[in-house]
Amino acid sequence: MITATLWFAAISVGLMAGIYFTFSVFVMQALDAVGQPFGMAAMQSINRVIVKSLFLPLFFASSLACLLLAVFGVMHRGTPGAWQMVGGGALYLIGMLVVTAAANVPLNNALEATDANGPDAEAMWRRYMQSWLPWNHVRTVSCTVSLVLLIAAIAER
Repeated sequence: MITATLWFAAISVGLMAGIYFTFSVFVMQALDAVGQPFGMAAMQSINRVIVKSLFLPLFFASSLACLLLAVFGVMHRGTPGAWQMVGGGALYLIGMLVVTAAANVPLNNALEATDANGPDAEAMWRRYMQSWLPWNHVRTVSCTVSLVLLIAAIAER
């Protein structure tokens, strides 16, 4: 059971790292480059579509798997790979799940509430880009380091 959970977590965390990486490295810059009304409208559309896609089940299933692994690692401290499971699971939960809920989702909601062609749109887009992107970098790095730790746990086991 733990081995299967480790494999699922590693694969799903890797997929999440890749998603966040693409936004950090080129998607947000591309949206900004096309200009505020178009980039903002495109990001609003992305935010609407992503919650109706396979992203959301993967988001929650990977979080649950990492929670289980962190708990298992604490409960079985002496077993091979235990500290990597705790570290990888906890880092994912804090750096991905908590950051998403506390930072990125509220920013997405504020963006959604703003008309891309309205008088407040330009200021909202600047604030969004200045705040959302650094938090996404945190998610990218957290997921990537978590993935490394989960792979290390698999190797140890």
